[in-house]
Amino acid sequence: MTAYVLRRLAVTIAITLTVLTAMAVLLRSIPGDPATAVLKQHATPELIAYTRHELGLDLPVHEQVWRFVSRAVRGDLGSGIFDRRPVTTTVLQALPHTFALAFSSMLIATVLAIPLGVLACARPGSLFDRVLGVFSIFLISMPSLIAALFFLFVLGVGLGAFPTLGAGHFSDPLDYAHRLVLPSLAIAIGWIGYLARLLRVSLLEALGADYVRTARAYGVRDRVIFFQLALRNAIIPTMAIVGFAIAGLVGGALFVAVIFTRQGMGTVVFRAIENRDYAVVQGTVAIVAVLFVVVNLVVDLAYRFIDPRVRVEGGGGA
Repeated sequence: MTAYVLRRLAVTIAITLTVLTAMAVLLRSIPGDPATAVLKQHATPELIAYTRHELGLDLPVHEQVWRFVSRAVRGDLGSGIFDRRPVTTTVLQALPHTFALAFSSMLIATVLAIPLGVLACARPGSLFDRVLGVFSIFLISMPSLIAALFFLFVLGVGLGAFPTLGAGHFSDPLDYAHRLVLPSLAIAIGWIGYLARLLRVSLLEALGADYVRTARAYGVRDRVIFFQLALRNAIIPTMAIVGFAIAGLVGGALFVAVIFTRQGMGTVVFRAIENRDYAVVQGTVAIVAVLFVVVNLVVDLAYRFIDPRVRVEGGGGA
């Protein structure tokens, strides 16, 4: 097990460094000059040259990338071009709002997907099962941005049931939760269909396993078999996907937050891209990338502890 953990850590570090490097290179291929964006109407050839030198933009691209990556691994993400604030401070102020949106979306997706998957598996081939199959595909294919616009105009503007703009403040939890509903639904909608279908398939597979047939032969009640044996084992593959989903929801929260003009990393990135603020974009993407690989590492390790079959299969290399 120790060898496996070390291998996964090495892979995680390599992926993180690769993402940071690729992101820094791609960002510098975007048209536009940050120095000109900073100076605006005051831009002159002399001031542009001076500003580019101060920001390190006159260096070759490979040196700019190396400077960013080498500092990032030490926890230094630089300072914003416009406000000169540390990027870490800017991102950490926005991060709680993004986390709240991502985890509330995951909560909604899980709470709705589990009963749908269980009900579909309880009566496979029924009308409900077939309708859920079609509806799940529709939900999975629905982009979160389209869902956000739909909820914004129908439930927010049309019915006036929910606030449409702003995130509120943590000091007023009821208002904050009320403002979370629409963006959380928009992000969760695709995962509801995906997790429901995954749980249904896992449950059907578990119900056909040898240990279930053995339990039935011994006269164990169907309710006990379904909930205490099959469902418990079917949840394990779903948990592995939940780790990927959490990381993906953080990315989805970046874009949905812009539509609802919520505080968070989405608005930070959007404004930074508009202003060609390399430092803020790099820092935000770097933190999201690290969160993505760390969450998947934790879920991967937890999966090996939860599922005894994985421990047995990997026992030779531990």
